[in-house]
Amino acid sequence: MALRVLLAVLWAAAAPAAGHAEPAPALVAAVPAAAFLDSIGVNLHVAQGNDPASYVGPLRYTGVRQARDGMGAAAGLIALHRQTGVRFSLIADGDLQAVLAEARLLAQADALLALEGPNEPNNFPIRYGGATGGGPGGRWEPVAALQRDLYAAAKADPLLRRYPVFGVSEAGAQTGNMGLQFLTIPAGAGTAFPAGTVFADYVNVHNYVIGNGGHYDDNQAWNAADPTLRGRWDGLYDNHGLTWHRSFLGYSAAELVSLPRVTTETGWDSTEDPGGEHTQGAILTDTYLAQFKRGWAYTFVYEMFDQQGSVGDHGLYHGDAPKRSAVYLHNLTTLLAGEGNGGDPGALAYEIPGQPDTVHDLLLRKADGRFALVVWGERRRGADTVTVRLDGPRAEIRVYDITRGTEPVQVLHDTDRVPLTLTDHAVILDIPG
Repeated sequence: MALRVLLAVLWAAAAPAAGHAEPAPALVAAVPAAAFLDSIGVNLHVAQGNDPASYVGPLRYTGVRQARDGMGAAAGLIALHRQTGVRFSLIADGDLQAVLAEARLLAQADALLALEGPNEPNNFPIRYGGATGGGPGGRWEPVAALQRDLYAAAKADPLLRRYPVFGVSEAGAQTGNMGLQFLTIPAGAGTAFPAGTVFADYVNVHNYVIGNGGHYDDNQAWNAADPTLRGRWDGLYDNHGLTWHRSFLGYSAAELVSLPRVTTETGWDSTEDPGGEHTQGAILTDTYLAQFKRGWAYTFVYEMFDQQGSVGDHGLYHGDAPKRSAVYLHNLTTLLAGEGNGGDPGALAYEIPGQPDTVHDLLLRKADGRFALVVWGERRRGADTVTVRLDGPRAEIRVYDITRGTEPVQVLHDTDRVPLTLTDHAVILDIPG
């Protein structure tokens, strides 16, 4: 009798009380999958002499929609746009009129994404207004003047005014407080350029996901994308909150969270950085996802091709062969693309009970109306086991692993729960709308 009583007590403690059903998950707003796909960019080197035709196959295969390149290659960039649909962020040099002229050519061909300020002037000095700006310890007045004039000229141009202007990269390297840490210099900032000076529509950061020191840790991509973290990444805070070189004050942490921003360079070397080709592929796809989830409008990976010699193996391709990074990106973009007009992205009720801090999720709505719930892990070692719970059973849920192709690795029927084991990359749950 005692055993029966004990078993009854244990059963009663474990069972949910009658009339107290498990609460339904909260609704989560979806984002159009097209918006995420539009955020994916890559650096090209047509302006440095690479054959535009060599990029056609890789751009089509990876599904990249945006690219970044320099001056002097407008004809090649327009040809690439016509064959792939890709649009370009055009990097300015010190010849403002030439920049505007090339930007107009791209805009007339519908191949322009944005005009962009000087690239890392601390590393690559520019010449503007008869003076040199940037370089090791150099003056930044010419850099700020070029950025200011680029913005004003673009917004005064009937053709270019609708295109965004990205700021100078590495604003945190200023040797004097020009105010480039701001989009528009606010009153009382104490900067060399006056309050009200407008530089850009988006700040521009090179928060390389590898970070300083070459370490690979849990949440590598998630932390690199953090808008307020002052960590070992050359991030938003260190360039636009408190500049890393001379500690000039910029935006508050609260302002940084909503600051319009882009990353025009980030990357992972498949030889020099930890982990080899698989880790490069996992990290870079995690980076695109983390950056978008954390509010970055565009993310450009450096680069499409390995550069033999001084630059290393950051490329998605080695020669004409796709590396795992290209394959994983192809799988991700292929699974999220589709035909249809999308319509209202709507919402889906789901939760991941006990979600570890190394597991992240992004709810997208594909053009065909189906939900794509992207769930990715950011563990360097080991795995997280989680369950995605929906508000009710679905007739069919397809599960895809971006490292294993574009066919489902599992198909579940008549269930509201999807168990997942996550390591260092993304899986996609395809759920009826």
